[in-house]
Amino acid sequence: MKFDPSQRFVSRLTRDTQALILAGGRGSRLHDLTTWRAKPAVPFGGKFRIIDFPLSNCVNSGIRRISVLTQYKAHSLIRHIQQGWGFLRGEFNEYVALLPAQQRIEPSWYKGTADAVYQNLDIIQSDYPAYILILAGDHIYKMDYGRMVANHAKNEADLTVGCIEVPLNMASGFGVMSVDEQGWIQGFEEKPAHPRPIVDKPDQALASMGIYVFNTDFLVEQLAGDAKNTSSSHDFGIDIIPAGLQAGHKILAYPFQGVHSGKQAYWRDVGTIDAYWQANLELTGITPELNLYENEWPIWTYQVQAPPAKFIFDDEDRRGMAVDSMVSGGCIISGATVRHSLLFTNVSVESHTVIQDSVILPDVTISEGCRITRAIIDSNCYIPPGTVIGEDALEDAQRFYVSPMGIVLVTREMLGQETRYAR
Repeated sequence: MKFDPSQRFVSRLTRDTQALILAGGRGSRLHDLTTWRAKPAVPFGGKFRIIDFPLSNCVNSGIRRISVLTQYKAHSLIRHIQQGWGFLRGEFNEYVALLPAQQRIEPSWYKGTADAVYQNLDIIQSDYPAYILILAGDHIYKMDYGRMVANHAKNEADLTVGCIEVPLNMASGFGVMSVDEQGWIQGFEEKPAHPRPIVDKPDQALASMGIYVFNTDFLVEQLAGDAKNTSSSHDFGIDIIPAGLQAGHKILAYPFQGVHSGKQAYWRDVGTIDAYWQANLELTGITPELNLYENEWPIWTYQVQAPPAKFIFDDEDRRGMAVDSMVSGGCIISGATVRHSLLFTNVSVESHTVIQDSVILPDVTISEGCRITRAIIDSNCYIPPGTVIGEDALEDAQRFYVSPMGIVLVTREMLGQETRYAR
């Protein structure tokens, strides 16, 4: 194999980079899915959590100093990281550290994304890497951060912002930027009412992914100044980036593209019930855009030690089967039919039940004779015999949450069952 000196260059940069994953958000648009867990802890893809994607990207990129900043209902998130992410070696200064909100600098909880980092500066500065990579903990994607850090260093930027193109009519939910021909950011506005389109693409806007590479000295300087500003909301998109542009600092846009295709790569914000349901079911396709089966860029996680999925009974009217679906370990499909659905670990489906276009989270029991269509069933639910979900929107809305697209979210509380710890 021919030696590529650029790979050595990137590896040296990633070793001098520390990642901070902002995982304290509630994710209120996911409604009852985040009643008992933070959004980054929400299960995804049959066996993963949302947080596993940025964590895996870091490890696969060669960034092995990672801190996860938590705040809202973080128990399941902390437990997941402790169980599944303790394999890095402290002897090599590798770690996944948990940084819960603990009022280290002032007697208040995190007041914004920038304040969350500022309140942990003493910990960050103990390592004092050359670069700080700041990530959102609630998006689904695969990305080589080493390329972004290398591009940042090559251009001698103070700050680099990862960006994607989004439809103009959806851009109001993002930070929107304008750039010059070399990619330097000229303007940035967080969640604008009237987003500015890309110059040669009037139906598209250039949106921030919530991924930032900072020179450490520059980050410390900006956060210290922001902390003294009593009128600031202490947010990277609202305050830090616009202030940096106004002061004339070098802020670069980094377009997120596939390594080989040169086209915009897969990235999903699963921040609503509809987006979450759709992103999960996309994985059941023949060739989904997000490939979980490749060995080159694995997604790491903690997984329950469960036996293989089992399908039993082969009678004409009682056949255990799943079609166009993903079924995780520990599942038992007992004389039931599962179509175009995704079942997480340890789901039991009993005879004469039909599941269609649905996402079933871990440890759910679905009794015999049920019909479940276009639904999300939260973990630990018990669905009584003969239950029908997803066929009558008006009736469903009286018991459950029904999304704008008609997806039915079901939790234990909605079923009148005793509250149980949400994994």
